[in-house]
Amino acid sequence: MQRLLLWAIRCYRTTGGGQRWFGIDCNFEPTCSAYTYTAISRFGARKGVSMGWQRIRCCSQRDSFCKCIEPVPEAEHVKSTTG
Repeated sequence: MQRLLLWAIRCYRTTGGGQRWFGIDCNFEPTCSAYTYTAISRFGARKGVSMGWQRIRCCSQRDSFCKCIEPVPEAEHVKSTTG
């Protein structure tokens, strides 16, 4: 599943990403797709998709004139959702 998701993100990014598909620019650096790709690579499919989805939701709520730099956290800085 992880490999399939990473492949899909690579395809999305090489065909133009948000600018081409949705006519928008990402308000974050790295972009939402790059963030999600790194999160999936670092934390696996379930956690990475969850982190990416939260990022995309925040991106649509931000002021379009404001760019925010927010890298993917390192593995030891993310709380585990399984107790």
